[in-house]
Amino acid sequence: MMTCLQLWTAGLMATLVLSISLIIAEDSGLPVVEGSPVEIVKKETHPILFRQKRAWIWNSLYVEEEKPAPIPYKIGQLKSSQKVEVKSFKIEGEGANTIFTVDDKGDLFVTRSLDREEKSAYRLTARMYDGNKKVIEDAGDFIVQVTDINDNSPVFPRTYNGSIMERSMIGTKVVEVRATDADDPTTANGEVRYSLTQDGDLSAFEINSITGIISCKTNNLDRETKSQYVVVVKAQDMRGIASGSTATTSVTITITDINDNIASFTRTTYELQVPENHKLNEKIGTLVLEDRDQPQNKEPIFTLPKEHTNMFYIDISSTKDGTLKLKQALDYETTNSYSFVVEVRENLRALHSPPDNVNSALTSAKVIIKVLDVDEPPVFSKPKYMFTVVEEQIVENIGTVTARDPDRANKNIRYAILDRDCPIGINPQTGQLRSQRTMDRELEPTYLCQVKAQEQPNGLESFVIVNITVQDINDNKPELVADEIFVCENDVTNTVIGILRATDKDEQRASFTFSLAGGSSNFSIRDYGNSTAGIIVKQGPFSMDDPKDHSVDVRISDGGQTSITRVAIKLCRCDARRISMECKAEAQRMGVSVHALVAILLCILTILVIVILFVLRKHYQKDSLTSMKNSGEIHEQLVTYDEEGGGEMDTNGYDVSILTSACHDGSLLRHPDHHPHPSLYAMVQKPHHAPPPACKGDMAAMIEVKKDEADLDRDGFPYDTLHIYGYEGPESLAGSLSSLESSSTGSNLDYDFLNDWGPRFRTLAELYGVDGPDYYSHY
Repeated sequence: MMTCLQLWTAGLMATLVLSISLIIAEDSGLPVVEGSPVEIVKKETHPILFRQKRAWIWNSLYVEEEKPAPIPYKIGQLKSSQKVEVKSFKIEGEGANTIFTVDDKGDLFVTRSLDREEKSAYRLTARMYDGNKKVIEDAGDFIVQVTDINDNSPVFPRTYNGSIMERSMIGTKVVEVRATDADDPTTANGEVRYSLTQDGDLSAFEINSITGIISCKTNNLDRETKSQYVVVVKAQDMRGIASGSTATTSVTITITDINDNIASFTRTTYELQVPENHKLNEKIGTLVLEDRDQPQNKEPIFTLPKEHTNMFYIDISSTKDGTLKLKQALDYETTNSYSFVVEVRENLRALHSPPDNVNSALTSAKVIIKVLDVDEPPVFSKPKYMFTVVEEQIVENIGTVTARDPDRANKNIRYAILDRDCPIGINPQTGQLRSQRTMDRELEPTYLCQVKAQEQPNGLESFVIVNITVQDINDNKPELVADEIFVCENDVTNTVIGILRATDKDEQRASFTFSLAGGSSNFSIRDYGNSTAGIIVKQGPFSMDDPKDHSVDVRISDGGQTSITRVAIKLCRCDARRISMECKAEAQRMGVSVHALVAILLCILTILVIVILFVLRKHYQKDSLTSMKNSGEIHEQLVTYDEEGGGEMDTNGYDVSILTSACHDGSLLRHPDHHPHPSLYAMVQKPHHAPPPACKGDMAAMIEVKKDEADLDRDGFPYDTLHIYGYEGPESLAGSLSSLESSSTGSNLDYDFLNDWGPRFRTLAELYGVDGPDYYSHY
């Protein structure tokens, strides 16, 4: 009894201490340790915490994976230290009431088989109730652990391959393999060990049982002997004991090549035949090598005798064989064979063991080259010829081009120049060059001509370039170079108004002298002696009002040629610094170039031809029309000219009432003293027979005359008023004036009164005022 009391007292004290600690932690802001639920009772502002004592008593809860459960089996019991009658238990959490169940006694059961690799632990919560459904123990958390068994085998996740250079040292790493096991890695079920099986090649490689690193265990790997190995790796769990699960994989190991073999010739003697015209830097033959290394690792070095290095050399081909090439042209007539020894060597890598063919290597071979005779074209004595010819001269012997036949036959050579425009010719037998025409250096300073040399007859041919340089002579006149020169009004005596310079198209540098040419002038030339000169004022000043234009004729000499050039001098008004402000315009000099004159003459000739053609066409048309006219055609044309305008009643445009009054009323008398010259129409219209009634005959005659003139004269214009008068209708006050009804005889009326009407009626008065039979008046 005393013991129980002591235990109860100790528990009460622990509870009080824990509660005080929680209060202090909460007030100070420190985190509160999570654990059992705490009941909190608040009174005013001073909360008092009470911790309910937990009295769960647990057995260890473990479940073996993959254990069959056709009938649920017990894995533990839920217990509490409280001595109360328990009526029921309840669990919650992962797999509660499905995978795991509990009965009224608190026994915990598993209802099915579990897999640790799928889920290794289950978290559950338990509550205990009394008969009144009151919670006795609340929120008791517990974990059900699934224990591992060796139910998974190791697995290689991928295929492994490796490589290693031949002649590598012992222990050189090749490749690392790795297997995985789904079992618990903290137990023997998931710990894997590696080994090589007898199914693979165990002669050269080994593996670390823990790391899985495959390494070389020999230093005699030789790719030329064996280039590939296959090893079989076994991975076994349970730390490699016999009962563990296993997996295997094949690893292919490739031996990579190095230059560990000496190259050697496959033959002791190489015999080659080469024509003497073989091109330079082209292959003569191949010196085949034997080297067991791969081509990219071969590094042969060839050596030729020193006395033959100027004629031949050896290149290394893509297969690392020797390619013999020609460095200098062969000549059968000089040397028809060559014989020398070629050596080969290699700089091998440091080896741990000697190469296999070191004793049997052929490091030298004899090369015999036989030169074959070939008919060769002529050979010129020089690759290019250069000659000089003086311009403007015909030279008979410029120089000689020579070629020979290199063959023993030594055939004759014939020469020819292929360029048609070449100014030089050649002697076909001797090759001597001569001028065919004079050459002008200023037009073309050099000429390139191609000369052909051909063996006779119709043999091989060769070509060479001949460069002709034209040598300069003093054949060009000096040319004056001067800026615009002007003289100021206020220039005084000895003022330099311009600088003259001279140039020459000749190649040779010339010294020019300047002087005045011609008569007296108000300017002089001062030669400075350095191919320049100045224009000097003799007497100043000048006036802008002076109509005279100023100029000087300058004579320039280069010691052989002389030229005279007129230099115009402007007259200007200048400021104090002799800067022109205003210049007097020069007199215009009319001049026409030859080309412009020819163009003008051609235009004039073209215009004359066009005018002549137009006149001939007019004359031809007039003659044709005259021959086609007859009385019927004239009558039809008269009708065709019917252009009455406003009609016969249109008296506004043509008032002919005065004519009617003149015809029927005699109050208007002609002047007896007025005798105008009769017109052509008046004489035609007034014959001497008896006059017809009225005055229609005169108008009809006038119309006929005018009509005939219009028909015969193609250049005249039609008279519209005559057309209207010819077709006046009967409603007109003047009556009809038609030529069909008018009388052709003379009129019995006196129309001299028309002379008083003024100049506008003068023509009408002439038509009706004269009776003379044969008098004509031309106008």
